[in-house]
Amino acid sequence: MTEYKAKDIKILEGLDAIRMRPGMYIGSTGSRGLHHLLWEIVDNSIDEASNGFCSKITITLNSDLSISVEDNGRGIPVDIHPQKQMTGVEVVFTELHAGGKFSDENYNYSGGLHGVGASVVNALSSWLIVEVYKDGKIYYTEFESKYDPGTKKIESGRIKIPLEERGATKKQGTLVTFLPDKNVFESIVYNFETVAKRLKELAFLNKGLLIELIDLRGELPYKKEYFYEGGLVDFVSYLNENKKVLFEEPIYISGCNDTLQMSAALQYNDGYTESIFSYVNNIPTSEGGTHETGFKSALTRVFNDYARNNGILKEKDSNFLGEDFREGITAVLSVKMKNVQFEGQTKTKLGNPEARSLIENITVEKLSSLINSRGYGKIMESVMQKAVSAAKVREASRKAKEITRQKNSIENANLVGKLSSCTGKKAELNELFIVEGDSAGGSAKQARDRKFQAILTLKGKPLNAEKKRIDQVLANEEIRSIISAIGTGIGEDFCLDNLKYYKVIILADADQDGAHIRSILLTLFFRYMKELINEGHIYIGQPPLYKVAYRNKTQYAYDDKELERFTKNLGKGYTIQRYKGLGEMNPEQLWDTTMDPAARKLLRVTLEDATECEKLITVLMGDNVEARKKYISEYANFNKVDEFISEASV
Repeated sequence: MTEYKAKDIKILEGLDAIRMRPGMYIGSTGSRGLHHLLWEIVDNSIDEASNGFCSKITITLNSDLSISVEDNGRGIPVDIHPQKQMTGVEVVFTELHAGGKFSDENYNYSGGLHGVGASVVNALSSWLIVEVYKDGKIYYTEFESKYDPGTKKIESGRIKIPLEERGATKKQGTLVTFLPDKNVFESIVYNFETVAKRLKELAFLNKGLLIELIDLRGELPYKKEYFYEGGLVDFVSYLNENKKVLFEEPIYISGCNDTLQMSAALQYNDGYTESIFSYVNNIPTSEGGTHETGFKSALTRVFNDYARNNGILKEKDSNFLGEDFREGITAVLSVKMKNVQFEGQTKTKLGNPEARSLIENITVEKLSSLINSRGYGKIMESVMQKAVSAAKVREASRKAKEITRQKNSIENANLVGKLSSCTGKKAELNELFIVEGDSAGGSAKQARDRKFQAILTLKGKPLNAEKKRIDQVLANEEIRSIISAIGTGIGEDFCLDNLKYYKVIILADADQDGAHIRSILLTLFFRYMKELINEGHIYIGQPPLYKVAYRNKTQYAYDDKELERFTKNLGKGYTIQRYKGLGEMNPEQLWDTTMDPAARKLLRVTLEDATECEKLITVLMGDNVEARKKYISEYANFNKVDEFISEASV
């Protein structure tokens, strides 16, 4: 037995722990983690803006693949820290849990909670340079991560050039430039559109802030600017851009107390789904939280009071439900508060219990005053008509709640002939493959491992859930089968605890029809079962496009590039089979390529940017044909239609 003694315990000093376990700090070393580095630096500048010290931020994608972030804020402190006996800049970039956001003296509101952002970026970069423009002077320091042959390890983020004064300037603020370490990340190439989408969102959330994005990596410089004087009002108008709105100008409210300040904008469209996006200190809270709960409660309370006071609800009538008032709503809620408590490492759900009542009280006060003032009669008439219509759908048929009855009936839907369940009883180990067509379904049923893999065969494409009421969605037999098989219910009745399969895998042909089916199913999950996406339960199977046979060997290529790589040096005598559909594979081939956990490729569906996903689904799956044509003409690569549709769907 190997001895385990004190000498075997590793002590990681300074920033070494970050490099040893980067996933603990930035989530992954893939594209998401790479972009997280940028968000950490940008968020520091945004915190300056949120607290009234910064009006412009410039992000530059440099030709050497480094990236620069400059703001005109106060500038990171350059004086000596009393405890560490080094400058404030050096402390911020070399010490974990060091920053100006642990008290309320420097920042009333901040997205940074732990003081690890700047130091993490430094630790995972090959080099990092900071210039501070302060009190008419330029201050410069440089850090590097370098291999030490003596200790035989990489020293992370060490100071290469201590902070020094380098001339005079009229500028004020901070410039940070860093090169992510190619030995840490799978790629160090930033995606322009990913960066642009997040910066646009931040500009919406911080009205009056100018954000510039410059790309110097191409033959010619490319620049985009984001500036929204209307803030959240402009944000909601942007989200509803391709929808038919019930009134032109979004409703806007704002208020504050000693603990927090909030602002919200909302507007109704002729759709049937609810789109509420919330943020805390500029951080998207895609899973909601106490602030969103308080906001929704306030909407229900205020609009019901209005309905009572204006004779829309009679004395004998029951109040409208919250879902009646949220049908067709697009709203953005932004909260800035002290002592934020997020649930989980991803900061996607607010946990502060006091936020619910505080947000509800402010919203009730401000919204009540606004909608009862002159000039809001027409707006409220359309809101009330929308609620009345939603309530009728909910209450009309069979003298009961039509939607609830339909939802309950789903649990007893007949799945005979459609669902081949697995024998395993542990949901966390089980997988559900959703397959379209008898041929593909039959092959999948023979190929699967019955212990943990279930197959749901759809007969034809399900209904496109975009722009459909929930009762219309539930009337579709294929959708009822999907909901019944998964077990969680949908909409207001959704319960993740009832999930029967922890992996729900869309397995469609690798062609345009397959891409369309994926798009339809992803739209259903996004609109009515979004938590399945948020919690990482939705996957897309990746069947191969080609089978390459050469002598006694067989290889499978999943795209054209892989096919070219396989066949490049084969010479003559090989054959290529192009799979038109899953049904062309025999069960052994389908298992080997697509269903075997040890060999398959699965694409997990994530929700990186909920607002952009909302807009994209509206464009691609909605009724606005002109908007869809415009998007396709701008973004489609017609040489790779399959790839475009699939990626756009995800």
